[in-house]
Amino acid sequence: MKTCLECGDPIVGREDKKFCSDGCRNAYNNKINKDSTNYMRNINNKLRKNYRILSELNLEGKSKTTRAKLMSKGFDFEFFTNVLHTKSGNTYYFLYDQGYMVLDNDYYMLVKKDI
Repeated sequence: MKTCLECGDPIVGREDKKFCSDGCRNAYNNKINKDSTNYMRNINNKLRKNYRILSELNLEGKSKTTRAKLMSKGFDFEFFTNVLHTKSGNTYYFLYDQGYMVLDNDYYMLVKKDI
């Protein structure tokens, strides 16, 4: 007899079931996927916030904005997921599929990668 990975109750039904209910499945996965430390949680929150800001300002897939506008919304330039250096010498900073490139006079080019 198999038991639920979350609560230990007996499992009834399909042979490959791991949980006795959707509630136990959700509770188990929430525990597994939660951020393990406050430090990790804070970084993930900053990444999510930066991503949200870029998404709000870049509705067309390519646009321009100012540093002041990004900062007024709470954008933190220290947090990004990856950097792309192009052959032409440009550097793009990305948060998942949303990115930006520094231009002259405190302007930024916002771009979105096709996934």
